Amino acid sequence: MWCECRSIITGLGHFVSTNTPIWIPQNPLVETGGNPLTAPDHAIYLLRNLVHNGDMATTRVILADDHEIVRAGLRNALLQLPNLEVIGEVGTGPDLFEVLASHPIDLLIIDVAMPDFEPIAAVRQIKSQYPNMKVLVVSAHADEAYLVGLLDVGVDGYHLKGQPLADLQLAVQRVLAGDRWISGPLVERLLHHRSANLPPPLTRRQHELLRLLAQGHDNRKIAQVTGLSVKTVENHLTRLYRALGVYSRSEALSYLMHHPEVLAAKGQETEDVVADTEALQTLSVLLVDDNPRYRQQLGRLIGKTYPAILLYEADDVAEAVRLAENVKPQLALIDVVLTDEDGIYCTRRVKAVSPATRVVLISAYPDREFHRLGLSAGAVAFLDKKDLDAAAVRHVIDDALG
Repeated sequence: MWCECRSIITGLGHFVSTNTPIWIPQNPLVETGGNPLTAPDHAIYLLRNLVHNGDMATTRVILADDHEIVRAGLRNALLQLPNLEVIGEVGTGPDLFEVLASHPIDLLIIDVAMPDFEPIAAVRQIKSQYPNMKVLVVSAHADEAYLVGLLDVGVDGYHLKGQPLADLQLAVQRVLAGDRWISGPLVERLLHHRSANLPPPLTRRQHELLRLLAQGHDNRKIAQVTGLSVKTVENHLTRLYRALGVYSRSEALSYLMHHPEVLAAKGQETEDVVADTEALQTLSVLLVDDNPRYRQQLGRLIGKTYPAILLYEADDVAEAVRLAENVKPQLALIDVVLTDEDGIYCTRRVKAVSPATRVVLISAYPDREFHRLGLSAGAVAFLDKKDLDAAAVRHVIDDALG
């Protein structure tokens, strides 16, 4: 039967007061497995029922880390917190998803560097499927780009391994209370990252590799395009992933999807120029040409004139349209002749997804008909490649800046 229990003694000397209706078994011998209940046992029975009715609800926790000794340390730390129950431990991504699908979980404590687990994509999926579950990352990685990526997909806290045990316990309490937790050593880095809001500094080679990744090329194809060996490409990609704060190709592509500005190169090499933040954000330029050597030359020419400009590069229409849609460049310089395509069609597509972009068509073979068709497609000017010197570049960019 249901009754309203206002006070009970747990049998352990703790007094609990409540107005919550709880279930009292009419036949304790049947409903408790046939064993008679003593008075203290019956009080404990009522208290357990009370817990499941919500006043002292137990928080169900899953520990996810591929190191058993780390999970043991986490479990021991949680034992000191009231009303927490570790109902499972896993060491791989597939095992984690299996447990989440079979048990209601209140808190997931996870080291995202597990086998068969893509941190950004997986955490986004987890938060989408289980929006009410809290996720506290416990990681050894102190990179702010990695932290920002996980915060952006919805983790509720990020705790650094190696911090005092009391900090971990406080992190759990804060996250369960609805707050967001970030370990102290990371706070200053995060504030710096948010205030600067700049993409990570990449070399020209890293920009090229990231662009080729975005086009779907595998390592062998990248090696063919760049003239490098497959092993050299792998080494470059490892450094690129480290710069982005990711661990794999899929994470790099996910990062790029949410931060398209990272594809922008500064007007000059990143190691040569320290750009002013405000100037860096004043103009972005998209270069569309199927000749990588010419793109590089034109990029350097623009960089010498305006070192702080953000440069994006594309070698075909699909890449140009994707960049235009994501970054909305103020200016696009598009070659009329592209491999198996043409710049006039590219102009129409770019203007369709980014109407405010000013398109200037460029060609080594100026033609009146090209000029007429280009203007009708939405271009504002048509320039001969041979005439593109520093003065011409300055004029085009000044015009784009208004």
